[in-house]
This record gives sequence, C-alpha cells and structure tokens, in this order.
Amino acid sequence: MSTGSRSWPRSEQRESAWASGLTVAAAALMIIGGIWNALTGVAALVHDEIYVSTPQYTYSFDLTVWGWLHLLVGILVAGAGFAILKGQAWARMIGIAVTVGSMIVNFMFLPHYPLWSLVIIAVDVGVIWALTTYRRDAL
Repeated sequence: MSTGSRSWPRSEQRESAWASGLTVAAAALMIIGGIWNALTGVAALVHDEIYVSTPQYTYSFDLTVWGWLHLLVGILVAGAGFAILKGQAWARMIGIAVTVGSMIVNFMFLPHYPLWSLVIIAVDVGVIWALTTYRRDAL
C-alpha cells in the first residue's frame, strides 16, 4: 500500500466539529437568505404594487431601486455562501461584509415590509455570529 503524495491532516490541523458545523450552517443560511433577498428583489422589479410605499420615510427610493438593491445583495450573499462551502479562505471575510450589507439594506427596507426585513436581519445576525466565532485552532 502506497501513501503517494496524499497527506492526511495532522491532529493540530483538524478543525473542531462545532466550528465546521457552524460554518456549514452559516453558509447554508447565507445561500437561503441570498435567495430570499433575490426573490424579494425580483418581486419589487416585476410588480411594484406588492409593497407598501411610504412617502414620508427618510430612505424613500423608488421600489425599482429597492428591487435592484435586493437582487444584487441576494446574489452577493448567496455567492459568498457557496464560496464558504467550498472552503475558500477569503470567503469568510467577504461573507461577513456582504451580510452586513444585507442587514443595512433590510433595515432601510423596514417600512415597506417590516416582518420580512426583521426575519432577514435576524438570520444575518446569526450568520455573522457563526462566521466570527470560527477558530481554526479549536479542537
């Protein structure tokens, strides 16, 4: 039996089951949240009257602008989630950054669809927590 060029991870290189489990959960939530954001954006682009418009709101953009913002954020969040699942080293920081962007967009979207925005913000908080508590040295 030949070992060839394959090298097995030594005990000090192994990841904790909790750390990798939280990372996978965060990536899955990012993919799901990104799809939800993209669907919200498509709904705002296709049928503007689906959301309540609030003319007295500070962030009063046209719903088409909100549609494009949600679509863009959704694609970025889902893409970062896929990159985290693939184990890319840069994806964790990018994931945190785009998830913060998603939180900001959904906070500003609160008057149009409050319950939905609060759910997405809660999911984003969980994702950021999971991505920031990851420690490679945890065994």
